[in-house]
Order: sequence, then C-alpha cells, then structure tokens
Amino acid sequence: MAALVAAALRDAGERPAVLSRGYGRRHAEDGVVVVRDPGGVRADLDRAGDEPLMLARNLDGVAVLASSSRFLAGRLAETQFGCTVHVLDDGFQHFDVHRSADLVIVAREDFERPVTLPSGRLREPLDAAAAADALVWLDQGPEDGGSDGGSEDPPYASHVGRVLRPGIPVWRARRTQPPAASAEPVFAVAGIASPASFFAALRANGWTIAGELAFRDHHRYSRADLGEMLARARAAGATRVVTTEKDLVRLLPFRPFAMAIDAVPVTLTLEDAAGFAGWLLAAVASARAGEAGGAKPPGQR
Repeated sequence: MAALVAAALRDAGERPAVLSRGYGRRHAEDGVVVVRDPGGVRADLDRAGDEPLMLARNLDGVAVLASSSRFLAGRLAETQFGCTVHVLDDGFQHFDVHRSADLVIVAREDFERPVTLPSGRLREPLDAAAAADALVWLDQGPEDGGSDGGSEDPPYASHVGRVLRPGIPVWRARRTQPPAASAEPVFAVAGIASPASFFAALRANGWTIAGELAFRDHHRYSRADLGEMLARARAAGATRVVTTEKDLVRLLPFRPFAMAIDAVPVTLTLEDAAGFAGWLLAAVASARAGEAGGAKPPGQR
C-alpha cells in the first residue's frame, strides 16, 4: 500500500518520500540513512533493512529514508531532496509526525477475530479505526483462506460501518500475483509474516510447486540457508527457486546463485484506482491549503 500511495503521488507531480524506521537493520546508525534518493539506491541491506530496500528498488524517482526518528528523516527529505509529501508505512500509531491523512487497511479476519497483540494480530482495538480518514477493505480469495472475494462474502459495508465515521470513503483492494509463465516445477521460499499465504497464492495462479521452505518474518539468510534451499530445490526436481521481493533483497548479498532465484511480485490492486488517486491528491491539497492559511493541525487522537 505504501508503494501504491508513493507511486500515485509521484505520478501526479509530487515529490514523495517514504519514511521508515528500518526494522531489522544490522547497522542501526544514528541519524538518517538515505536508502534511495530520487536518483537511485544509496544503501545496502545492512544499513537499510529489508522493507525499505525493497521499496527503494521498486520506486523510481521516490526518496526512501530509514531512521528511528521519522521526523528527522522527513526534515532531511524536505531540505536535501525537495520532497513535498511524506508516506509512512505502518504509521497509524506514530505520533511524532503530524498526519494529514490516515489510511487504514482491514480484512475480514480483523472483524471475525478482533484481538490485539500478543494474542491476536491487531495493534490496538478495532474501534480505533474510527480515527481513519479513509479505509481499504482487503478482499480475501482462496489463497488467503477466504472466498473468491465477492462483495457478498462478506458484505464489507456491514463490517466497516461498525467502526467508521459517516462519509468516510472505503476502497476495495486485492493482492495480485502474475500467473505462472510455464508449467516448470519451482521451489518456493518465503520468510514473511504468512509464508503459507504466499505458497497458496502461487498455486492459485498456476505455479507448479515442487517443494516449500518457510522462515520467520525478516529472517536474515545465511550461506547455510541458501545451501539448504538450493539442495532441497534440486532434490525436489525444481528448475528454479521463487520467493517474495522482500526475501530476495535478503538473498542478494550471496550472488551469484548456483540456481536461478526469482522474485514473484505481489501487488495491491484497487477497485477504483482513479477515485482513490482523486481522494489522495485532494487530501494533499487540503493539507497544503491549511498550512498556507496558517491553520493549526487538527488534534491527534
């Protein structure tokens, strides 16, 4: 979602910066790490972290910065790169930077089991979504343990109406993957929050999975891990390894690979992309007009 928002802003003529805390960096330096400036990638995995580096590799013309202080990162992006708008991934609970617009993503499971950490997946109670300025409903297909994502299973309006203020826009979205280009057997590897959903999505898109290997989220691969996955891939009769874009950036330090390792991108597709872009740009324009008029930022929740 952060990549989609940043790309939409860039394509509309803004100069966006993605501000990340760089979770999982091996070298968490003081200050700000410029993972990417508008001209190109400037940091490696150890200094950037896997998600910032993944975004940096995919967002031409966008600045990506990692820092424990996203306020400091934002000021640097503005003064050094002329950035005009900031995108915070995972920023709903972040209060050090004033937000002009809060966008929250929810799925059916959030309503069916609205349990907070550590027992559940939510970081705060579901009714906190009432503070959102817009909401994205993530349709769930068979690869996510849901149905075909139809509007009646479940009727999402009956769910989101429980937590949203009247008049708050809602967009439906769906994760998509490219279909298999051939029937060749591949060995699937994933070290993300839900490896099983990645493997299921591959099968749903026609990939022939000869074997699977799962790691925990943000797992830092070693040469021994690489050796194991390649040995298991050969034993399973696979012709190559396929993984996520986030996993690939953690494997790149071990190139060249003895077997082809390719990332299968997962993208978010909005049902009404034009309407969403219109809302996004209107939010930026409204924030800019408020600043020009000297209006005080609205109070944080």
